[in-house]
This record gives sequence, structure tokens and C-alpha cells, in this order.
Amino acid sequence: MQAKTRIDKLVGEHARALSGRLQAHRAQLFPPDARRQLRKFTSGEVADLLGVKDAYLRKLDLEGKGPSPETRAGGRRYYSPDDIQALRVMLEKGAKTPGTYLPGRREGDHLQVITVINFKGGSGKTTTAAHLAQKLALDGYRVLAIDLDPQASLSALHGVQPEFDLEDGGTLYDAIRYEEPVPIREVIQKTYFTNLDLIPGNLELMEFEHDTPRAIIERSGKFFFTRIGDALAEVEADYDVVVIDCPPQLGFLTMSALSAATSILVTVHPQMLDVMSMCQFLLMTSDLLGVVADAGADMNYDWMRYVVTRYEPGDGPQNQMVSFMRSLFGDHVLNHPVLKSTAISDAGITKQTLYEVEKASFNRTTYERAMESLNAVNGEIEALIQSSWGRKGAE
Repeated sequence: MQAKTRIDKLVGEHARALSGRLQAHRAQLFPPDARRQLRKFTSGEVADLLGVKDAYLRKLDLEGKGPSPETRAGGRRYYSPDDIQALRVMLEKGAKTPGTYLPGRREGDHLQVITVINFKGGSGKTTTAAHLAQKLALDGYRVLAIDLDPQASLSALHGVQPEFDLEDGGTLYDAIRYEEPVPIREVIQKTYFTNLDLIPGNLELMEFEHDTPRAIIERSGKFFFTRIGDALAEVEADYDVVVIDCPPQLGFLTMSALSAATSILVTVHPQMLDVMSMCQFLLMTSDLLGVVADAGADMNYDWMRYVVTRYEPGDGPQNQMVSFMRSLFGDHVLNHPVLKSTAISDAGITKQTLYEVEKASFNRTTYERAMESLNAVNGEIEALIQSSWGRKGAE
């Protein structure tokens, strides 16, 4: 008779083996003594980011104005992310319209908290959140990305491996727990992206799901749905936009994030099973948030949008599903979808986004199509942010 296997021990062995292999993989990609750095950007890329001509950047350099780019073979000029920010600051001083080069908050503008949600894994939620946070940072916004998913994929994309780097805490749980919470600044990490800070995630976040029912029973007066909003209030002045990557289930963490949000982004993979799953998610969300609203939470949002992800234009059933969503939700569906692309998935193998990898690493057409798709989606969201501040936007 075959001996039975204790599943807890088997799963533990597999987890340790996988964790060790992942650590070795990370050490190979980014040696322990090496600090992860963002690549330099070509003058053409920088010109596009700033909305100026490449020739104008060359003229500034020749006149000794602003940071000097690194010159490589063929006279190609490259700027670091810090150089791009320095150019923004310099150009903003002479801009005719305020916010042309530094588009973030001005006096009276509220902090934008964008919560990215979906009930079903594989919808591109984390990829969407990461590319949005990074593009906003490249565009000159001060951004805080929060990984609220215990699986911590957003953290991994930014070089944090939770089981090794967060052994003593360091997630948002530390700042929102019911007993002796720490100031949120203690868990914010600088990233290698200029303008982008991160609060990483790990399995410790699940403690909030376990603690909250007890806190509700004890009626301690500490509403769970205010925890994230209260913590963010401590650093509100430091950022223009917060992007929260939620776990793929509707627990207390997600509801607290939805209560803290000013805007909601729902990622949707345009296939029938995914849309059916989203239907159940929306029904549950409505019911639960109604209860939270009745308890005193502010459920008014600047905007809510569905973003179609992993879209394949040549797929007939997907096109039918997108048309169906547009007929049902109208303007609540973003005009541009995120294309399914080998460029995005291949970048993810090395725990990078498309904004981080070198263009030369990919087939040029594949790279440019994927980048155009991401920039179009993020441009729509940026217009919504600007509109919520009463500036020219997408409304």
C-alpha cells in the first residue's frame, strides 16, 4: 500500500525549493552587491516624454543649458531619469502654461488614489498597475505604488523578493494594523525610478483579513475601511498620484483600498468566462460597498473605467466581447486596449516592464506596437487625472 503524503510538508518543500531557485535567478540577473538601475533613455524618447523636438534638446545641450547627456557611438545622446526630471524643472520655469512640464498637483488639487482591481487572476492587473505607475513617474508626477496583493507581483517587478527582503515586515499591513501601527513613511521605499516610491507586499498582508473580523466583533471604533485612507493622509502632500494593486479577491484589504480611492480601474480580459467572473465581482462589490457606505464611508469617485487587457485584435470572439462591453458600459470603457504582446511578457521574465527594457532587445515592430498600446491607455488615464483636477481632460 502506497504511503500517504502529508500535503502541508510537500507544499512546504516545493515552496522552499522554488524560493531558493528564484533567489538564485535574481542573484544572476541582479547580483546582491549591485543596485538595480533604470536604463538611460535616448534623446528621441526624452523628446517624446517632454513633448519637444529632439533638435531642441540638442540646442539646449550646445548652449550648456540643463543636464549634459551621455554621448555614445554614432553621436547618439542618452539621458538618465534624473536628467529627465532636471529638464522638466528647468523647462517648467519658462513655460507659458503652468504644468506643461511638471503636470502634478497644484494648490487645491486633491491626491489621486487609483485602485486597480479584478476578481480573476490573469487579467493583467499587476502589469497594468506597474506600467501606469512607471509612466506617470516618467511624465513628471510624484507617484506612490502600493502592492496590496499578498502574492507581491508588483513588488517583484520592482526588484523586491518578499521572502528575502521583507522578513521583518515592511508592508502596508504595518501601517494599517489595529495594534501599534507604524507611520506609513516607515514602510515606503525609494525605487530606481525617479519620482516613484513603493510600499511592497507579502503574505503578511493576509493578517489584516484575519484581524478585521475580531476588530469588528470587539467594536473597537476602528473602522477597517478607513485604515488605508487614514494612513495615506500622513503622506498626502508628498505625492500627486497613488496607484494601488489590489489582491484578486474582495476581502477587507480590497474594500479598504476602494474606500481610500478617488478613482477605480477595472482590468478585463475580453473572454466570456472572465466577463462572467467580473459580473459576479461587480455584484459582490456593489453589495459590500453599499454596506460600507451605510456605515459612513465616502463612496464618491472621480471616475471608474474598465480597461481591456491582453487584447488580440485578430480574435473574433474577443472583438465581440469588447463591442458587447462598449454597448453596455459606454464611455466607462477606455478607448484603447492593452494589446497582448510577447514584448510585455518577455520583459516580465526578467522582472521588468516595457518601460525598463532596451528597445534593441525585441523585434522593432512588436516593441513599438506594445509601447504605443501602453502609452495610449496611460495617456487616457492621465487625461482623467487632469480632468479630476479641473484641467483639460478626457471628460
